[in-house]
Amino acid sequence: MNNSSISLGSPEVSESNCACSVIIVIWNCWDYFFRCLSALEQQTCKNFRIIVIDNGDSTDEQVKYLHQNNNLTYRKSESNIGFSAGNNWALQLSQDAEWIILLNPDTLPAPNWFEKMIAAANLYTEFSAFGSTLLRADDPLTLDGEGDCYHISGIAWRSGMGLPAKNHSTTPWEIFSPCAAAALYKADAFRHIGGFDDDFFCYMEDVDLGFRLRLAGYRCLTVPDAKVLHVGSATTGKRSPFYVYYGQRNLVWTYVKNMPSILFWFFLPLHLAINLAGILRYSLSGRLKIVLQAKYDAIKALPNIWQKRQQIQRSRKVSTIEILRILDKHPVPGLGRSMNSLWK
Repeated sequence: MNNSSISLGSPEVSESNCACSVIIVIWNCWDYFFRCLSALEQQTCKNFRIIVIDNGDSTDEQVKYLHQNNNLTYRKSESNIGFSAGNNWALQLSQDAEWIILLNPDTLPAPNWFEKMIAAANLYTEFSAFGSTLLRADDPLTLDGEGDCYHISGIAWRSGMGLPAKNHSTTPWEIFSPCAAAALYKADAFRHIGGFDDDFFCYMEDVDLGFRLRLAGYRCLTVPDAKVLHVGSATTGKRSPFYVYYGQRNLVWTYVKNMPSILFWFFLPLHLAINLAGILRYSLSGRLKIVLQAKYDAIKALPNIWQKRQQIQRSRKVSTIEILRILDKHPVPGLGRSMNSLWK
């Protein structure tokens, strides 16, 4: 990977001198990104350093603006290395950070968001990852998600998505994994499992990360009063060919890599059925070619994915029963998503 870089701030200031690093990976979304930076500047607690990885195009004027922030480090990739590799690169610049926050550029955290997240981390020390309450940017009264759910079939979704925000619980609860649009991770746990899988590029990479955290014995909690406005797919577009390809390819890889052996074989017919349903769904909307390419590439890479699986499963620290406990087991994937918010 060839990268050019620009370090912002005074040269005598260490890149990793803060307890927490806020990592933002951007790709041609400067308007959203600058609004996100403005929201970070308004935080009630500012014990964090911002690390920006730029995977897209930028102008001298845009980069010049970033030079004015002495608490920000900027790195420019010569090509789009993806969300996964971009965050891993930023992690290397955060060697002394105790906590890692991942924040999408199309988010607007509430002024007390960082304070609420750190307070939860200090209070619930048995947890190593924390999710935010995402609200739709175009309709803040509607939830965009409270954490990721993972179904026994391999389907993943954000809990509570589309429900009225007033109905959601105010008490933190355990989730399968946090959505990486706005999530806090204990840096040691993040590094212990090797960070993101670069091969995922984007989409489902946070679910894969969360699954591996689970298998390694780490637990995840959602923080209801840590609120963030979220546009969602601001740069790639919802249901775009880009979205379909990586989402459908990585759905297969996440299941194959992480599902414990007994559960893997028992639920494999259901996983295959879900993949066939995905092909049918996208073929009906005129995207048969892209979804078939996604499945073909997923299968083609299975020898490599199976090697990763063997390493992950050998180092697993929790029982199969514990993993089954945290998986969604409703007969239809997503059937209980409304219940997750109303009854927690």
